[in-house]
Amino acid sequence: MPKADWCPWHPFRTRSRQPAIRGKALRVPRPLSVRALNRALLARQWLLRRVTKSVPAAIEHLVGLQAQNTLPPYVALWSRLEAFEPEALSRLLTGRRAVRLAFLRSTIHLVTARDCLALRPVLQPALERGFYVGSPYGKRLAKLDVEAIVAAGRALLDGEPRTTSDLGAALTKRWPGADAEALGNALRAFLALVQVPPRGVWGHGGQPRCTTAEAWLGQPLARETAPDALVARYLAAFGPATAADVQAWSGLPACAEILARMRPGLRVRVDERGRELHDVARAPLPDEDTPAPVRFLPEYDNAFLSHVDRARVVRAEDLPRLKADNGFLAPFLVDGFVRGTWRITRAKDVATLTLRPMRTLARAEREAVEEEGARLLAFLQPDAGRREVRGARA
Repeated sequence: MPKADWCPWHPFRTRSRQPAIRGKALRVPRPLSVRALNRALLARQWLLRRVTKSVPAAIEHLVGLQAQNTLPPYVALWSRLEAFEPEALSRLLTGRRAVRLAFLRSTIHLVTARDCLALRPVLQPALERGFYVGSPYGKRLAKLDVEAIVAAGRALLDGEPRTTSDLGAALTKRWPGADAEALGNALRAFLALVQVPPRGVWGHGGQPRCTTAEAWLGQPLARETAPDALVARYLAAFGPATAADVQAWSGLPACAEILARMRPGLRVRVDERGRELHDVARAPLPDEDTPAPVRFLPEYDNAFLSHVDRARVVRAEDLPRLKADNGFLAPFLVDGFVRGTWRITRAKDVATLTLRPMRTLARAEREAVEEEGARLLAFLQPDAGRREVRGARA
């Protein structure tokens, strides 16, 4: 939307008679529809078209990639970047230019080394609060000195990388009877523990062994903890968004206050329900009728996890069908919205991509899903003797 169309003084909540300044009526933009918000999200997520960017630039633009498992970051980048090569991401991990650690919402994300050092301190209060309020572990250690536990854990990690289970077991020698799992998770929350390779490397597996970010990267964490820059980056990649959206994505408290402080530099709109949306200037707002190609996303992709109201990418009635016993299924998008889920299985030399549409696909949609799915299958299973795509017909 051109800057001239934005009026920071108008409440945006009524279509009543517009005020005039020097004889000219102010043009108040229409509320953003769900479809308009969808196209804005796709554009900022680089899902309207693949872009020619470096892997570090992509990771930083997206403010990290969900990385509970090994493959999701690779699928996320394949769907967004031209000619993405998985080895490029693996080299970042083995070269200590990217790391995996507890980050947004205390979930494992893959971030650049620079963002790890700069942003983990910003999120630290949210991670500590989550340990006490959002998990059972804080209560289990209520009578213990957590600062002493963290100091002892750091000393253990100075020797060699360890799993959090090993750390918890080692700490019980000093705190007999304490919950080993809670001890290990305390270190995960209070220390910036990065998972060292080969964890997360293309074609490799293994348990997540951890050490501190400072030890692994050879630099201290930043001292700056103001959240404004982080919030602005969220809006650039996920906006326009409400204060509740910012909080759901980051876990930070008092997001309304943060946005109020930032308001003079923001673009403010409303959605069709009258909710105030905040945005950074010059961020793309494509026409709601902009064509959107088929895209495959990994489970836990932040594109559908970073708003309180996920209607901009998945219908409310479809959201339960994305959920699995241990989290979320991997979705595919048709016309910008989740229309089904996918999974890949391997039996000897045959790799199969199974599609589960949530409703019947038109012929052109089905063909587009199958074509994009075949490309994804070739990417993820390059050594398969035969590849099959099944289930596109609901």
